Amino acid sequence: MQSQNKKIKWGILAPGHIATKFVKDLLTLKDAELYAIASRSLEKATDFKDKYGAAVAYGNYMELMTDPNVDAIYIATPHTFHKTYAIDCMLNKKAVLCEKPLALNSADVDVMLQIAKKEDVLLMEALWTYFLPHYTLVLDFIKKGSYGKVISLDADFGFHPTFNATSRLFDKQLGGGSLLDIGIYPIFAALSILGVPEEIQANATFFETGADSSCHMVFSYENGVKANLRSTLLEETPTEAIIKCEKGTIKLHTKFHKPTKVTFTDAEGKETTKDFDVTTEGYNYEAAHFNELLRNGETESPIMTHKFSHQLMETMDKVKEIIGLNYYE
Repeated sequence: MQSQNKKIKWGILAPGHIATKFVKDLLTLKDAELYAIASRSLEKATDFKDKYGAAVAYGNYMELMTDPNVDAIYIATPHTFHKTYAIDCMLNKKAVLCEKPLALNSADVDVMLQIAKKEDVLLMEALWTYFLPHYTLVLDFIKKGSYGKVISLDADFGFHPTFNATSRLFDKQLGGGSLLDIGIYPIFAALSILGVPEEIQANATFFETGADSSCHMVFSYENGVKANLRSTLLEETPTEAIIKCEKGTIKLHTKFHKPTKVTFTDAEGKETTKDFDVTTEGYNYEAAHFNELLRNGETESPIMTHKFSHQLMETMDKVKEIIGLNYYE
């Protein structure tokens, strides 16, 4: 257990685009210290260190994993490498916050969870939406049943990047494509709001690289409840989540996975929009939660549980099977 007064010293493994956003928000926390940066390029690690005020830069990941001053490591590599580096970190007794998805399939996730338990270290999937104020408010509202039971969910995530066969986003060997990169958010919404579906229908389109360019999914639950989910790299979409209930509707506005507004519309049509005074990207909420877990000697989040990470990946495995997506071919 960490001293309640000691700052958590963080190491960043792979200082790329997402890591930059995470670090900017980490620096807003009083109980955290950006301590070390590790990249396969010492020059890149040093540049990142100097820009954001870290103490140490490493030109390989193992030096970060074995640094006795590092308490927690944030892994922001391409999806394919999450499992390997997370395991190496845990075997070196480092707490791990690993970017989503935790791995490429549920079997790999299970191996990671087993090692976390064996090594008695904290491992959490960095699905930051779960910790954002607007999302926790919506989950609490649904749990209270103010609008009755949920009838349906519609959630999408789409944007249109320029195609580049060598980019991580389009490289199937790196876990690229819409499903793992952005489809995980609509699926996350369905699982966190409705639970594991009884039946899944799905269809997809593909890039020439073999990575999926779009994926449409329908999750079916008991009593006719359905979740219509979509991810695409072919066009900009509203990227909203709309939850229809027996007595009203809840709308998470555009970029629902990020800090955003929520509109509640009751059965009479009266609308109430709740805005949130979030001045950061929003990654600080998951980092603060992780810091608290580490201080308290916890090895699992009660919110982003190991069971939920397994269910999330297992659900994506089922979708992959239906659409014929195999990252190992």
